[in-house]
Amino acid sequence: MLDMRKRFWLIGFALAISAVANAQWQLQDSHTTADLRGIHYAGGGVAWASGTNGTVLRTLDGGDNWQACAVPPGAEKLDFRGIQAFDANTAIVMSSGKGDLSRLYKTTDGCRTWRLAVKNPDAEGFWDAIRTGDYEDPTAIQDGLNHALILGDSVNGSLRVLEWREGWEERELEQSFYVRRKSEPQEGSFAASNSVLEIARTSQIDPIWKYAFRFASGTANHSYVSILRFENTPTCEPCRAESSRVEVPMAQNSESAGIFSLGFRSDLVGVVVGGDFQKPNATDRTAAISEDGGMSWKLPTVSPNGYRSAVAYDEATKNWITVGPNGTDVSTDDGRNWRAVRPDAALHEAPDANRNWNALSLPFVVGPKGRIGKLDRTHF
Repeated sequence: MLDMRKRFWLIGFALAISAVANAQWQLQDSHTTADLRGIHYAGGGVAWASGTNGTVLRTLDGGDNWQACAVPPGAEKLDFRGIQAFDANTAIVMSSGKGDLSRLYKTTDGCRTWRLAVKNPDAEGFWDAIRTGDYEDPTAIQDGLNHALILGDSVNGSLRVLEWREGWEERELEQSFYVRRKSEPQEGSFAASNSVLEIARTSQIDPIWKYAFRFASGTANHSYVSILRFENTPTCEPCRAESSRVEVPMAQNSESAGIFSLGFRSDLVGVVVGGDFQKPNATDRTAAISEDGGMSWKLPTVSPNGYRSAVAYDEATKNWITVGPNGTDVSTDDGRNWRAVRPDAALHEAPDANRNWNALSLPFVVGPKGRIGKLDRTHF
Protein backbone atom coordinates (compact mmCIF):
# COMPACT_ATOMS: atom_id res chain seq x y z
CA MET A 1 0.00 0.00 0.00
CA LEU A 2 2.90 2.36 0.61
CA ASP A 3 3.85 2.03 -3.06
CA MET A 4 0.30 3.04 -3.98
CA ARG A 5 0.54 6.07 -1.68
CA LYS A 6 3.72 7.17 -3.42
CA ARG A 7 2.48 6.68 -6.96
CA PHE A 8 -0.65 8.80 -6.69
CA TRP A 9 0.91 11.81 -8.41
CA LEU A 10 1.30 9.74 -11.61
CA ILE A 11 -2.42 9.04 -11.92
CA GLY A 12 -4.41 11.25 -14.24
CA PHE A 13 -7.25 13.11 -12.62
CA ALA A 14 -10.70 13.67 -14.10
CA LEU A 15 -11.48 17.36 -13.76
CA ALA A 16 -14.84 18.86 -12.88
CA ILE A 17 -16.03 22.19 -11.49
CA SER A 18 -18.67 22.63 -8.83
CA ALA A 19 -18.70 26.28 -7.82
CA VAL A 20 -20.82 28.67 -5.86
CA ALA A 21 -18.36 31.33 -4.64
CA ASN A 22 -15.93 33.84 -6.10
CA ALA A 23 -12.38 33.91 -4.73
CA GLN A 24 -9.51 33.15 -6.99
CA TRP A 25 -5.89 32.40 -7.75
CA GLN A 26 -4.02 34.75 -10.06
CA LEU A 27 -1.84 32.56 -12.27
CA GLN A 28 1.89 33.32 -12.46
CA ASP A 29 4.66 32.35 -14.87
CA SER A 30 7.02 29.86 -13.26
CA HIS A 31 9.16 29.27 -16.41
CA THR A 32 9.15 25.52 -15.72
CA THR A 33 7.13 22.44 -16.60
CA ALA A 34 8.15 20.53 -13.48
CA ASP A 35 5.40 19.16 -11.24
CA LEU A 36 5.45 21.34 -8.12
CA ARG A 37 4.50 20.05 -4.66
CA GLY A 38 6.68 22.14 -2.34
CA ILE A 39 5.89 25.79 -1.57
CA HIS A 40 6.83 27.99 1.37
CA TYR A 41 6.18 31.70 1.81
CA ALA A 42 8.90 33.26 3.97
CA GLY A 43 7.29 36.71 4.13
CA GLY A 44 8.23 40.07 2.66
CA GLY A 45 7.45 38.89 -0.86
CA VAL A 46 9.93 35.99 -0.63
CA ALA A 47 8.73 32.49 -1.51
CA TRP A 48 10.38 29.24 -2.56
CA ALA A 49 8.86 26.33 -4.53
CA SER A 50 10.11 22.84 -5.38
CA GLY A 51 9.24 19.87 -7.55
CA THR A 52 10.38 17.11 -9.87
CA ASN A 53 13.78 16.79 -11.56
CA GLY A 54 15.56 18.66 -8.78
CA THR A 55 13.57 21.83 -9.43
CA VAL A 56 13.73 24.71 -6.97
CA LEU A 57 12.26 28.16 -7.68
CA ARG A 58 12.46 31.45 -5.81
CA THR A 59 10.68 34.80 -5.95
CA LEU A 60 11.74 37.99 -4.19
CA ASP A 61 8.90 40.24 -5.37
CA GLY A 62 5.71 38.47 -4.37
CA GLY A 63 5.59 36.24 -7.42
CA ASP A 64 5.95 38.82 -10.17
CA ASN A 65 9.15 37.04 -11.16
CA TRP A 66 10.16 33.45 -10.42
CA GLN A 67 13.77 32.41 -10.95
CA ALA A 68 15.12 28.89 -11.42
CA CYS A 69 17.67 27.92 -8.78
CA ALA A 70 20.76 25.84 -9.38
CA VAL A 71 19.98 22.12 -9.18
CA PRO A 72 21.51 20.63 -6.02
CA PRO A 73 24.41 18.24 -6.72
CA GLY A 74 23.20 14.79 -7.66
CA ALA A 75 19.56 15.85 -7.53
CA GLU A 76 18.74 15.99 -11.24
CA LYS A 77 16.28 13.10 -10.93
CA LEU A 78 15.03 13.73 -7.40
CA ASP A 79 11.48 14.72 -6.50
CA PHE A 80 11.53 17.65 -4.07
CA ARG A 81 8.24 17.29 -2.18
CA GLY A 82 8.94 19.77 0.63
CA ILE A 83 10.74 23.04 1.11
CA GLN A 84 11.24 25.27 4.15
CA ALA A 85 12.44 28.83 3.60
CA PHE A 86 13.77 31.35 6.10
CA ASP A 87 14.59 34.41 3.97
CA ALA A 88 15.81 35.33 0.49
CA ASN A 89 19.05 33.41 0.95
CA THR A 90 18.38 30.41 3.17
CA ALA A 91 16.20 27.35 2.56
CA ILE A 92 16.14 23.59 3.11
CA VAL A 93 14.60 21.32 0.48
CA MET A 94 13.51 17.71 1.01
CA SER A 95 13.32 15.00 -1.63
CA SER A 96 11.04 11.97 -1.29
CA GLY A 97 11.99 8.52 -2.47
CA LYS A 98 12.95 5.09 -1.23
CA GLY A 99 16.03 4.90 0.96
CA ASP A 100 18.70 7.48 0.24
CA LEU A 101 16.57 9.11 -2.46
CA SER A 102 15.03 10.89 0.54
CA ARG A 103 17.44 13.74 1.29
CA LEU A 104 17.85 17.24 2.67
CA TYR A 105 19.80 19.96 0.84
CA LYS A 106 20.51 23.41 2.25
CA THR A 107 21.43 26.74 0.66
CA THR A 108 22.60 29.91 2.38
CA ASP A 109 23.50 31.99 -0.69
CA GLY A 110 20.19 32.46 -2.45
CA CYS A 111 20.24 29.00 -4.12
CA ARG A 112 23.37 29.62 -6.17
CA THR A 113 24.90 26.61 -4.42
CA TRP A 114 23.53 23.75 -2.32
CA ARG A 115 25.03 21.43 0.26
CA LEU A 116 23.81 17.90 0.88
CA ALA A 117 22.79 17.97 4.55
CA VAL A 118 21.70 14.37 5.12
CA LYS A 119 20.38 11.23 3.44
CA ASN A 120 17.77 8.86 4.80
CA PRO A 121 19.68 6.15 6.72
CA ASP A 122 16.80 3.67 6.35
CA ALA A 123 17.17 1.69 3.12
CA GLU A 124 13.44 0.88 3.20
CA GLY A 125 12.35 4.32 4.41
CA PHE A 126 10.51 7.10 2.60
CA TRP A 127 10.28 10.74 3.78
CA ASP A 128 6.91 12.47 3.53
CA ALA A 129 7.21 15.92 5.13
CA ILE A 130 9.61 18.36 6.77
CA ARG A 131 9.11 21.15 9.32
CA THR A 132 11.82 23.51 10.54
CA GLY A 133 11.90 25.85 13.51
CA ASP A 134 12.78 26.06 17.17
CA TYR A 135 10.29 23.69 18.78
CA GLU A 136 10.37 25.35 22.20
CA ASP A 137 10.46 28.96 20.96
CA PRO A 138 9.03 29.56 17.47
CA THR A 139 10.28 33.18 17.59
CA ALA A 140 13.90 32.01 17.74
CA ILE A 141 14.43 32.18 13.98
CA GLN A 142 18.17 31.66 14.00
CA ASP A 143 17.90 28.43 15.97
CA GLY A 144 15.24 27.29 13.53
CA LEU A 145 17.70 27.48 10.66
CA ASN A 146 19.70 24.61 12.00
CA HIS A 147 17.30 21.81 12.80
CA ALA A 148 14.22 20.17 11.37
CA LEU A 149 11.68 17.41 11.91
CA ILE A 150 11.21 14.80 9.21
CA LEU A 151 8.18 12.51 8.95
CA GLY A 152 8.79 9.16 7.32
CA ASP A 153 6.86 5.99 6.60
CA SER A 154 7.10 2.97 8.85
CA VAL A 155 10.27 0.85 8.77
CA ASN A 156 10.44 -2.58 10.40
CA GLY A 157 7.04 -2.05 11.99
CA SER A 158 7.69 1.42 13.44
CA LEU A 159 6.69 4.86 12.24
CA ARG A 160 9.45 7.45 11.99
CA VAL A 161 9.64 11.07 13.10
CA LEU A 162 13.30 12.09 12.96
CA GLU A 163 15.23 15.19 13.94
CA TRP A 164 18.05 16.66 11.89
CA ARG A 165 20.45 19.22 13.40
CA GLU A 166 23.17 21.20 11.68
CA GLY A 167 26.59 19.72 12.28
CA TRP A 168 25.48 16.21 13.16
CA GLU A 169 27.08 13.33 11.34
CA GLU A 170 24.80 11.58 8.87
CA ARG A 171 25.11 8.33 10.82
CA GLU A 172 23.78 10.07 13.94
CA LEU A 173 20.41 10.75 12.34
CA GLU A 174 19.56 7.10 12.82
CA GLN A 175 19.79 7.59 16.57
CA SER A 176 17.73 10.79 16.59
CA PHE A 177 14.16 9.52 16.66
CA TYR A 178 11.39 11.37 18.43
CA VAL A 179 8.94 8.61 17.50
CA ARG A 180 9.43 4.94 16.84
CA ARG A 181 5.79 4.12 17.43
CA LYS A 182 4.69 0.60 16.57
CA SER A 183 2.79 0.86 13.32
CA GLU A 184 0.14 -1.19 11.61
CA PRO A 185 1.11 -3.15 8.50
CA GLN A 186 1.69 -0.78 5.58
CA GLU A 187 1.02 2.33 7.70
CA GLY A 188 2.40 5.50 6.18
CA SER A 189 1.71 9.09 5.19
CA PHE A 190 1.00 10.81 1.89
CA ALA A 191 3.84 12.96 0.52
CA ALA A 192 1.32 15.15 -1.28
CA SER A 193 1.88 18.72 -0.11
CA ASN A 194 4.40 18.71 2.76
CA SER A 195 1.52 19.35 5.15
CA VAL A 196 0.94 16.15 7.13
CA LEU A 197 3.33 17.25 9.91
CA GLU A 198 3.22 20.31 12.16
CA ILE A 199 4.85 21.73 15.28
CA ALA A 200 2.45 23.16 17.85
CA ARG A 201 2.21 24.39 21.41
CA THR A 202 -0.26 22.71 23.73
CA SER A 203 -0.68 25.11 26.66
CA GLN A 204 -4.37 25.64 25.84
CA ILE A 205 -4.97 21.92 26.19
CA ASP A 206 -2.97 21.28 29.35
CA PRO A 207 -0.23 23.53 30.85
CA ILE A 208 1.86 20.49 31.75
CA TRP A 209 2.76 20.08 28.06
CA LYS A 210 5.07 22.66 26.53
CA TYR A 211 4.93 21.83 22.84
CA ALA A 212 3.78 19.06 20.53
CA PHE A 213 4.17 17.50 17.13
CA ARG A 214 1.11 16.41 15.17
CA PHE A 215 1.19 14.22 12.09
CA ALA A 216 -1.23 12.28 9.91
CA SER A 217 -0.84 8.67 8.80
CA GLY A 218 -2.99 5.74 7.84
CA THR A 219 -3.58 2.37 6.26
CA ALA A 220 -6.06 1.24 3.63
CA ASN A 221 -8.72 0.95 6.34
CA HIS A 222 -7.83 3.61 8.91
CA SER A 223 -6.84 7.29 9.08
CA TYR A 224 -4.97 8.66 12.09
CA VAL A 225 -3.69 11.87 13.64
CA SER A 226 -0.89 11.27 16.14
CA ILE A 227 0.19 13.75 18.81
CA LEU A 228 3.53 13.70 20.64
CA ARG A 229 3.65 16.06 23.63
CA PHE A 230 6.68 17.19 25.66
CA GLU A 231 6.63 18.17 29.32
CA ASN A 232 6.72 21.86 30.28
CA THR A 233 9.76 21.98 32.59
CA PRO A 234 12.74 24.40 32.59
CA THR A 235 15.34 21.67 32.20
CA CYS A 236 15.02 17.99 31.48
CA GLU A 237 17.34 15.45 29.90
CA PRO A 238 15.25 14.23 28.24
CA CYS A 239 11.86 15.83 28.78
CA ARG A 240 9.03 13.43 29.60
CA ALA A 241 6.97 12.73 26.51
CA GLU A 242 3.54 11.29 25.85
CA SER A 243 2.12 10.11 22.57
CA SER A 244 -1.40 9.35 21.39
CA ARG A 245 -3.03 8.25 18.16
CA VAL A 246 -6.60 9.21 17.26
CA GLU A 247 -8.68 7.71 14.46
CA VAL A 248 -10.22 10.23 12.06
CA PRO A 249 -13.42 9.54 10.07
CA MET A 250 -11.90 10.16 6.64
CA ALA A 251 -12.36 8.31 3.33
CA GLN A 252 -11.18 4.73 3.76
CA ASN A 253 -11.22 1.20 2.28
CA SER A 254 -8.65 2.10 -0.36
CA GLU A 255 -4.87 2.42 -0.49
CA SER A 256 -5.39 5.74 -2.29
CA ALA A 257 -7.60 7.27 0.43
CA GLY A 258 -6.95 9.03 3.71
CA ILE A 259 -5.58 12.29 5.14
CA PHE A 260 -3.40 14.32 2.80
CA SER A 261 -3.04 17.55 4.80
CA LEU A 262 -3.62 18.94 8.29
CA GLY A 263 -3.59 22.44 9.75
CA PHE A 264 -4.37 24.22 13.03
CA ARG A 265 -5.21 27.90 13.42
CA SER A 266 -4.74 27.63 17.20
CA ASP A 267 -3.79 24.95 19.71
CA LEU A 268 -7.37 23.73 19.68
CA VAL A 269 -8.99 24.31 16.28
CA GLY A 270 -7.80 22.18 13.37
CA VAL A 271 -8.81 20.79 9.98
CA VAL A 272 -7.69 17.77 7.99
CA VAL A 273 -8.50 17.19 4.32
CA GLY A 274 -8.04 14.38 1.85
CA GLY A 275 -10.28 11.79 0.30
CA ASP A 276 -9.45 9.31 -2.43
CA PHE A 277 -7.06 10.63 -5.10
CA GLN A 278 -8.27 7.97 -7.52
CA LYS A 279 -11.80 9.37 -7.13
CA PRO A 280 -11.12 13.13 -7.23
CA ASN A 281 -14.79 14.09 -7.63
CA ALA A 282 -16.10 12.03 -4.69
CA THR A 283 -17.22 14.31 -1.84
CA ASP A 284 -17.72 11.75 0.93
CA ARG A 285 -15.40 12.16 3.93
CA THR A 286 -13.02 14.63 2.30
CA ALA A 287 -12.47 16.64 5.52
CA ALA A 288 -12.76 16.47 9.29
CA ILE A 289 -12.54 19.08 12.06
CA SER A 290 -11.24 19.16 15.64
CA GLU A 291 -11.97 21.61 18.45
CA ASP A 292 -9.78 20.02 21.13
CA GLY A 293 -6.29 20.05 19.69
CA GLY A 294 -6.70 16.90 17.64
CA MET A 295 -7.88 14.61 20.44
CA SER A 296 -11.18 14.02 18.63
CA TRP A 297 -12.50 14.60 15.12
CA LYS A 298 -15.88 14.92 13.43
CA LEU A 299 -17.17 15.32 9.90
CA PRO A 300 -18.27 18.74 8.61
CA THR A 301 -21.86 19.49 7.68
CA VAL A 302 -20.83 20.30 4.10
CA SER A 303 -17.61 18.74 2.82
CA PRO A 304 -15.15 20.03 0.21
CA ASN A 305 -16.23 19.24 -3.34
CA GLY A 306 -13.77 16.45 -4.02
CA TYR A 307 -10.40 15.04 -3.04
CA ARG A 308 -8.16 17.74 -1.53
CA SER A 309 -4.39 17.56 -1.11
CA ALA A 310 -3.69 20.70 0.98
CA VAL A 311 -5.43 22.96 3.50
CA ALA A 312 -4.34 26.19 5.21
CA TYR A 313 -5.83 28.94 7.37
CA ASP A 314 -5.69 32.43 5.89
CA GLU A 315 -5.18 34.82 8.79
CA ALA A 316 -5.85 37.86 6.61
CA THR A 317 -9.42 36.82 5.75
CA LYS A 318 -10.09 34.45 8.69
CA ASN A 319 -10.97 31.68 6.24
CA TRP A 320 -9.81 28.13 5.63
CA ILE A 321 -8.78 27.31 2.06
CA THR A 322 -8.32 23.84 0.57
CA VAL A 323 -7.19 22.81 -2.91
CA GLY A 324 -7.09 19.76 -5.14
CA PRO A 325 -7.14 18.64 -8.76
CA ASN A 326 -10.79 19.51 -9.40
CA GLY A 327 -11.13 22.75 -7.45
CA THR A 328 -10.71 25.07 -4.49
CA ASP A 329 -13.02 25.34 -1.47
CA VAL A 330 -13.37 27.95 1.27
CA SER A 331 -14.76 27.68 4.80
CA THR A 332 -15.68 30.71 6.90
CA ASP A 333 -16.73 28.70 9.98
CA ASP A 334 -13.66 26.63 10.90
CA GLY A 335 -14.33 23.82 8.47
CA ARG A 336 -17.95 23.09 9.38
CA ASN A 337 -19.18 24.09 5.92
CA TRP A 338 -17.26 24.37 2.66
CA ARG A 339 -18.19 26.19 -0.54
CA ALA A 340 -16.53 25.76 -3.89
CA VAL A 341 -14.72 28.54 -5.73
CA ARG A 342 -15.16 29.45 -9.39
CA PRO A 343 -13.36 31.90 -11.67
CA ASP A 344 -15.06 35.20 -12.46
CA ALA A 345 -15.07 35.80 -16.21
CA ALA A 346 -15.96 39.46 -15.67
CA LEU A 347 -12.62 39.91 -13.91
CA HIS A 348 -10.76 38.11 -16.72
CA GLU A 349 -9.78 35.24 -14.43
CA ALA A 350 -8.47 32.10 -16.09
CA PRO A 351 -11.23 29.50 -16.44
CA ASP A 352 -9.10 26.84 -14.75
CA ALA A 353 -7.68 29.07 -12.01
CA ASN A 354 -9.54 27.21 -9.29
CA ARG A 355 -8.20 23.72 -10.08
CA ASN A 356 -5.12 21.58 -10.81
CA TRP A 357 -3.44 22.45 -7.48
CA ASN A 358 -1.23 20.38 -5.16
CA ALA A 359 0.12 22.43 -2.25
CA LEU A 360 -0.42 25.67 -0.30
CA SER A 361 1.65 28.21 1.57
CA LEU A 362 -0.57 31.25 1.53
CA PRO A 363 -0.82 33.41 -0.42
CA PHE A 364 0.77 30.93 -2.89
CA VAL A 365 -0.41 27.67 -4.40
CA VAL A 366 1.44 25.27 -6.73
CA GLY A 367 0.48 22.41 -9.01
CA PRO A 368 1.53 20.15 -11.89
CA LYS A 369 3.41 21.33 -14.96
CA GLY A 370 4.81 24.42 -13.27
CA ARG A 371 1.50 25.91 -12.10
CA ILE A 372 1.83 28.68 -9.53
CA GLY A 373 -0.94 30.98 -8.33
CA LYS A 374 -1.28 33.79 -5.83
CA LEU A 375 -4.42 34.34 -3.79
CA ASP A 376 -6.61 37.27 -4.80
CA ARG A 377 -8.33 38.17 -1.54
CA THR A 378 -10.57 40.86 -3.04
CA HIS A 379 -13.47 38.41 -3.53
CA PHE A 380 -13.71 37.15 0.06
